[in-house]
Amino acid sequence: MRWTLKPKPSEENVKHLATQLNVDELVAALLIQRGITTFEEARTFFRPSLDDLHDPYLMKDMDKAVCRIEKAIADGENILVFGDYDVDGTTAVSLVSSYLKSYYTNVATYIPDRYDEGYGISFKGIDFAEDNGFSLIIALDCGIKSIDHVTYAKEKNIDFIICDHHRPGSKLPDAVAVLDPKRDDCSYPYDELCGCGIGFKLIQALGQNRNQTIDDLILYLDLVATAIGADIVPITGENRILAKFGLEVINAEPRPGIKALIQNVKKKVLTITDVVFIIAPRINAAGRIKHGNEAVSLLTEYDLDQAEQFASEIEQYNTDRKDLDKQITVEALAQITNNDETKRFTTVVYQENWHKGVIGIVASRLTETYYRPTIVFTKSGDKLAASARSVKDFDVYNALEACAEHLEQFGGHMYAAGMTLKEENYLNFKNAFEKQVQATIPPELLLPEISIDAEIAFADISPKLIRILSQFEPFGPQNMSPVFLTKNVKDTGYAKPLGKDNEHLKLFVKQNGSDGIGAIGFGMGAKLEGTKNQKEFDITYHIDENEFNGSVTVQLRLKDLRSVLV
Repeated sequence: MRWTLKPKPSEENVKHLATQLNVDELVAALLIQRGITTFEEARTFFRPSLDDLHDPYLMKDMDKAVCRIEKAIADGENILVFGDYDVDGTTAVSLVSSYLKSYYTNVATYIPDRYDEGYGISFKGIDFAEDNGFSLIIALDCGIKSIDHVTYAKEKNIDFIICDHHRPGSKLPDAVAVLDPKRDDCSYPYDELCGCGIGFKLIQALGQNRNQTIDDLILYLDLVATAIGADIVPITGENRILAKFGLEVINAEPRPGIKALIQNVKKKVLTITDVVFIIAPRINAAGRIKHGNEAVSLLTEYDLDQAEQFASEIEQYNTDRKDLDKQITVEALAQITNNDETKRFTTVVYQENWHKGVIGIVASRLTETYYRPTIVFTKSGDKLAASARSVKDFDVYNALEACAEHLEQFGGHMYAAGMTLKEENYLNFKNAFEKQVQATIPPELLLPEISIDAEIAFADISPKLIRILSQFEPFGPQNMSPVFLTKNVKDTGYAKPLGKDNEHLKLFVKQNGSDGIGAIGFGMGAKLEGTKNQKEFDITYHIDENEFNGSVTVQLRLKDLRSVLV
C-alpha cells in the first residue's frame, strides 16, 4: 500500500475558515480539501436543501422531452419506459414509470434481457414496442450511443426520449430529446447525475407543469439515493442533496419494496454504505441471475406482503450470485497464477461458460487482488462479452477507446465499462489493451493508495469532532470518509484475530499514555504479529462509532498499519 498524505491547505486559509465557522482548524482543513472555502459553501455542505436543486429546464432538450410526453398523454398514446438491467437502470425505470402511472394509465416498462439482448437499447425491445402499439419510448441510463437503434425505431414511427449520463460519442441519436448533462452543448450546472438522477429531473420538470412542488416528489428519492450509491457517482452538488434526502426516506418511510429488503437489517440508521452493500447487490442480483424485470416489480409494488414475496425471491438470487462469484473468481485467479499473466500491466481473462451476470463482480475481485486494470470475458451468443474495472486515477474507458478497432461496441465510465467483440479478435484486443495500458499508466498507480486527509493524535479525537464528522455524510466519491494517520501507537495487550479463518484483526490501542481506543481491521489478520510485545506502529483509519447492546463507543476502522522502524 502507498500511504499518501494530502497536501495541507495554507495555514492562512485554514485559520480564516475556522474562525468563520467557529470550528477546529482540523475540521476547516478537511473542508478546504473538499473544495469548501467560504461560509456559504460550508452552509450548503452541512445543510443540504431541496431548494438548492437546479431548475430541470436548464438541461438541454428538457422542454422538448416534456412537450413530447404531454402530447403522448393528451393523444392517449402508449408510452414504454425502457432502462438497463442494473441498479441505476431499474430504479430509473421504476421512478419514471410509477410517476407517470400516478396520473396516466397507458404506461409499461421494458428491461432488456442481459443474456439475450445485452446492455442498452435493443432491436428486440423496439420490435416489442412496435408489436404492442407503443409510439414513444423513454430510455433511461442508456441510449446515448444508440444511433442505429433510434433510426430503426423512427422508421417504425416510434419516437425516443433519451435520458442518459454516459459520455456521448461524436454524434447524438436522432431522438426527439436527448437529456445528458455530459453533452458538449448542454450548460446544465451539474453533470455528475446518475441515470436515475436524470429520470428524477425529468419528473421534476413534468411536475412543474402540473403545479407540483419538490415536496410532492420526495417519495421517489429512496430510488434516487439507491442509484447514487450503487453507481458510485460523486456525492457532491445535486447528488449530495438527493442522497441525503433519499436516505431520510429510506430510514423513515421507504417504498414497500425497499422496506422488504431492509426489514431484517439490525441498524437504527442506514447510511449510503449500507445502500451500497445491502440494498444495491440484491436489486442487481435480479438482473444478474434472473431478469431485471424482477427488480422493477419489487420497486413498484405497493402491497407490502407481495413486496416481501418478491424480496424473498431476490434474496435467493443474491445467494446464488455469491456462490457463482466465488467459483468464477477462483477459476479466474487460477488462469492468472498458472502462467506469465502476473507480469503484465493488465488482467484479461476469458472462459466461455462463465456466468455473464457476475463477470463484473469477478473483475472487481481480481482488481482487488492484483490491482491493475482488469477485464473478464465470457461467451455471449456468437460473440464475447466483458466487464472492465480500473484502478484509482486510471481511465479504462479511454484505454478501450484506443483499442476500439478490435471491439464491436463498448461503453461506460472511467472506472467501469462493458464491451463485446468477435472471438477471433480476443487475442489481438488483449495484446492491444496491454500495450495501451503499459504505455499510459504511471507505475505508482499499480500500487493501491491510501489517501490520508490528516495526521492527528488520539488526543484530537473528541465528541465534538465525531459529531461534526457525522455531518460530513453522506460519504462517497469526492467526499470520502476522512482517513487519519496516527503514529507511534501501541496495542494494550488485547490484540487478537477475528473471523473463522482469523482474517480480521481486533486491537485496543493507545498513544503517549492516552486512554485506549478499540480498533478493527477487516482483512488485516496477517498483521497481528506486528502489534505484539509493545511494539510501536503507525495506523491509518476512519473514526467510527460502534453500537453494541445499546452502548455507543468510539472505534477506529483500520485501513492499514506499519511497524515503526527503529
